[in-house]
Amino acid sequence: MTVGMNGAPIELAAVADTPGREAARVLITEYLNWIADAAASKYGLKFDVKAMVASDLNDPVKFFPPSGRFYVVRSAGVYVGVGCLKRITPEVGEIQRMYLQPPARGCGAGRRLVEHLLADAQTIGYRAVRLESLKFLVEAHALYRSVGFREIAPYMGNSMQDYQAQEKMDRYRSSAVFMERRFARSSGS
Repeated sequence: MTVGMNGAPIELAAVADTPGREAARVLITEYLNWIADAAASKYGLKFDVKAMVASDLNDPVKFFPPSGRFYVVRSAGVYVGVGCLKRITPEVGEIQRMYLQPPARGCGAGRRLVEHLLADAQTIGYRAVRLESLKFLVEAHALYRSVGFREIAPYMGNSMQDYQAQEKMDRYRSSAVFMERRFARSSGS
């Protein structure tokens, strides 16, 4: 069992009801504002946080079954994190919005969330899962490497293509790390 703040168990809950949706909205907004501030100061990039949050919460397909997953993380009855999986192609998924509030980091909640998303990806039938992350998020990259992700070249269909000005995409790509985790084929495949 993974324990979080004050030794309380970490719970993952699918975003399926009003409290979960509101918690997801608050956490994703907090995360994207933090990322937007860092992207502007470190890399000279800007993106539309409101549009991203609206897409995340209002698109009935993006992070929801059958091809996606959308979780909030609770500890001691408090929502402390979020993580999502979406479809890029029928064989490739993408992890997005992996975020834990600072007091909830370091207790294994991030590992539990990413491992759960990877298990979901395999259940859905994805043969690989990708993600993108700004270079300054080195602790996150260490977590992703520890569960089998490897760096790859920037890929088509990455999430920022819809939210970054086209003339800034080269700058975005040079400020981000792109990663992929492949799953071994079963003997029946």
